[in-house]
Amino acid sequence: MSAAAGVLLVATGGGAAQGADVYNNVREVTDSATKAKHRLQERRVSAATIAELDSRLPNVGVAEVLASANHALKPVGSGQCAAREVKALPVKPSYSSGYCWDTGDATTQRWLPQGLTSSGDADNDGLWGTNKVILSGWKSNDAGFFDKYDNETGPTKFPNSRNLTRVAFIDANDPTAMKYRWVLLVVPTEGGANFDNLGANIGGMAWFGDKLMITAKGGDAHDNALYVFSMKHILQATVNDNAIGRVSGGYAAHGYQYVMPAIGSYGLSTNCGTATGISCAASMAVDRSATPDSVVLNEWQSSASSAIGRTWSFELAAPSEGGMPLKVNASGYADVREMYTADMSGVQGVLWYKDPDTGKRSWYMPKHRGGAGQQGIYYRRDAEGHRWTTCSGTDKADACWAAHSQDMSLWWNGKTVWSQTEWAANASGKWVDDTIAGWQSSVIRERVLFSVPLSSMP
Repeated sequence: MSAAAGVLLVATGGGAAQGADVYNNVREVTDSATKAKHRLQERRVSAATIAELDSRLPNVGVAEVLASANHALKPVGSGQCAAREVKALPVKPSYSSGYCWDTGDATTQRWLPQGLTSSGDADNDGLWGTNKVILSGWKSNDAGFFDKYDNETGPTKFPNSRNLTRVAFIDANDPTAMKYRWVLLVVPTEGGANFDNLGANIGGMAWFGDKLMITAKGGDAHDNALYVFSMKHILQATVNDNAIGRVSGGYAAHGYQYVMPAIGSYGLSTNCGTATGISCAASMAVDRSATPDSVVLNEWQSSASSAIGRTWSFELAAPSEGGMPLKVNASGYADVREMYTADMSGVQGVLWYKDPDTGKRSWYMPKHRGGAGQQGIYYRRDAEGHRWTTCSGTDKADACWAAHSQDMSLWWNGKTVWSQTEWAANASGKWVDDTIAGWQSSVIRERVLFSVPLSSMP
């Protein structure tokens, strides 16, 4: 990375500046009706269904998935990452570690990195058993794909591309030699005698205790907002086949070795969107600075212009093997704990953090800019205003954050923020038709996984 000088700028409240700058306006939502519309109803898959599916396939643990890792993450200092991959990393605040993906995942047009979480969310000590683990969630790039690249012969759908969701289980024990294995997310069917693809559009992820939650706009007819999975239920496919579910001779998982079946979900009373006034959850994070622990969600607004949106939280229940992750009332509803509005333009990952020494609350909301080759903009907001950085060597003086960053996760033990970037498009910012010969040569690699110390995020 080229040397870059950075300075902290602060915009404080008061006068004309505050009225003109919506980034100062992080305001609490106290309207009970608005918060009530965002409550979530708990829906569990029956214990009998889960037990039936467990009986039909080998049930493995996280450690076994990690032991079978067959892809390498390459440190940016190893000389194995492309120049644009290195350039996609944050400049100010600077990254403390950065990694590029195995070649096929670095360039694929069929999958997009989205949600991120880790064993640093799951437990205070940052370990799952004896392992340090990072989870990176990717969605299949079928929805909207074909209006993003030029194909003179007309679009042809990817075979078996049906809103699939997969998670990279990353062995992070050795930061110089991280490796990963893919796990496909599925839903049980036929009372546990079968399973199918999730069929929902993942955005964010959060791991707490043994439960993995993902945001899932779309999904089944119950208007699900979150799906829930368990680290106690990772199953091994018995047949290597492109199908998903029961096939002749056993069960297949679209060529993947492992699946995680959903054990439950949380649903809204109706669809989210402008018509209902309910914000659609785009990303999520665990907030261990809250008492009790919470999970934080936020909506996304286009980066093209300033747009006020919401970020809100739910209280997490004490981890238990048989329980669900959100605290619910006697009627089975998880009520919104806190809700705020802010400029959400381009925000695709939010952290809430309350300093244990000062009691000061901060919201970290980097802005994802949509143009080709554009770095993001770093913002931290608090009661005093908002903070950003300036730097040199990027396309814009305040564009110092990672390019096209997604979900963020705070590794609590050590206070390290992890995130990842999304793009592997061409020079015009369009996805490439990977059925055309030589398509990989036009792909600009900008997908990276990285960490930044929380203390360096002013």
